[in-house]
Amino acid sequence: MKPSDIEDTLPWTPEAKVKLKKIPYFVRPQARQRIEHLAREADLDVVTVEIVEKARVEFGQ
Repeated sequence: MKPSDIEDTLPWTPEAKVKLKKIPYFVRPQARQRIEHLAREADLDVVTVEIVEKARVEFGQ
């Protein structure tokens, strides 16, 4: 992963954005970063609702 990848945000599907908005606002930025990191690890170009759900399970929510 290049250093610029860490700063760049990935596009999100509308469904994934809805799931993100259900996360409390005070942890949302950290959750977004962790979810995007998982998406990059899975070689995804777009954050999908499936990767958001996977993150929720992995992070114990």
